[in-house]
Amino acid sequence: MRTLYPAIKPYITRHLQVDDRHEIYLEECGCEDGLPVLFVHGGPGAGCSERDRCFFDPQKYRIILFDQRGCGRSRPHAELEQNSTGLLLDDMELIRTTLGIDKWLLFGGSWGSTLALLYAQAHPRHVLGLILRSVFLARQQDLDWLYKEGASRVFPDYWAQFLQPVPESERGNLLEAYYQRLFGEDELARMSAAKHWSLWEGSAATLRPNQELLDAFSDPHIALSLSRTECHYFRHKSFIKPNQIIDNMSQIATIPGMIIHGRYDMICPLENAQTLADHWPAADMQIIRDAGHASCEPGIVDALVKASDHFARRLLP
Repeated sequence: MRTLYPAIKPYITRHLQVDDRHEIYLEECGCEDGLPVLFVHGGPGAGCSERDRCFFDPQKYRIILFDQRGCGRSRPHAELEQNSTGLLLDDMELIRTTLGIDKWLLFGGSWGSTLALLYAQAHPRHVLGLILRSVFLARQQDLDWLYKEGASRVFPDYWAQFLQPVPESERGNLLEAYYQRLFGEDELARMSAAKHWSLWEGSAATLRPNQELLDAFSDPHIALSLSRTECHYFRHKSFIKPNQIIDNMSQIATIPGMIIHGRYDMICPLENAQTLADHWPAADMQIIRDAGHASCEPGIVDALVKASDHFARRLLP
């Protein structure tokens, strides 16, 4: 079974001004003249980590990572003004042109898979291929699964904790109830809501409990940007049309892809990946039999590293 490549440090880091309010953190690792790959993190609002550099052979890949607006090391932190899906796609295209890249590989998981697919549909001639993990199609049914009924039946104990900050009278619309607390003036209520939101996702993310992951999700810096950004995006239906990704799959029908999804993913159920594969003839799908949602699970790590090695062999001379 494959594991991550050894830890590496970036050879360049910078902040890229994308408008009059936001500057996004950007780094490059690996081989300066290697195969360009853009790592698109999840959430929205999670940010990148040092381990995200390690899915790729650093001797073959020019590894590009960025923190989306309002999260990670981007500035200002947890800022939701001028923060929407269309603007994130514009940021990705600005990164490409700023770095002088003609075509690149996209690597995204969860919300990162959503953005990667939307970017590819908008700019197909600049995409060499896609590696997608834990596909999220951002449909209403996918939001209802996680924040209304679905995952709550699998994890009733974690769900009870998620409900704690919300009075019973407001539980008919949890996105709205959480929004009022996450964006309210009461700092203690805001941080409590952020932690409960983030831990609900972290608790449901792995097949087996993972304390390291839970510790990361409970970190106040991560919890605040993750909860506020997700709530903001999901209240706005992710700023896309219903079923937009599937309806536009003809735009990328011939672009090669690899879809990797845990069979027991309770955040983005396997049906997301299966529906995508059914509409994407150029993609291969691998179901990881002993995994949930997270990129840290051994079976998913193995499949992702093998996928990046596959594209390196396929695309490099």
